[in-house]
Amino acid sequence: MELPRLNFPDYNFNIKPSTVGKRAFKIFDKIRLKYVSLTPEEWVRQHVLHFLTEELKYPKGLIGVEKELKLGVLSKRFDALIYSFDHQPIMLLECKAPHVPISQEVFDQAARYNLVLRVPYLLIANGHELFCCRVNNEEGSYEFLGEVPGYQQL
Repeated sequence: MELPRLNFPDYNFNIKPSTVGKRAFKIFDKIRLKYVSLTPEEWVRQHVLHFLTEELKYPKGLIGVEKELKLGVLSKRFDALIYSFDHQPIMLLECKAPHVPISQEVFDQAARYNLVLRVPYLLIANGHELFCCRVNNEEGSYEFLGEVPGYQQL
């Protein structure tokens, strides 16, 4: 199986063939503690989660992955949400497949989710680009950061 090289350190992932199809694979998610379908978006999400937990020391127990979110009458699923030690959401992670460019539309999607979540940080990635911004929810503005802050800086 040929997986695209992403702009992250190399991590040791547990990947196994899926029982669904000859070309399907599963990857072990160390946050959800189970194997999940290895889609292009999941490949990016797993890299970002490893980056956050291994490089920036984000606590695994304070990360929620693919949880449901209500936007009016619509049900959506966010990619990941980072929580503070007192279990308040503080960072929303939105991942796209490597071939999907990070566009205004992607930021708008994260901003719509944040109308409900009201987190102070957004992290958006496609495996080649990684954008982090601090959000001022009262003013409706955001500031792009030069790097992803460590967990202690959130």
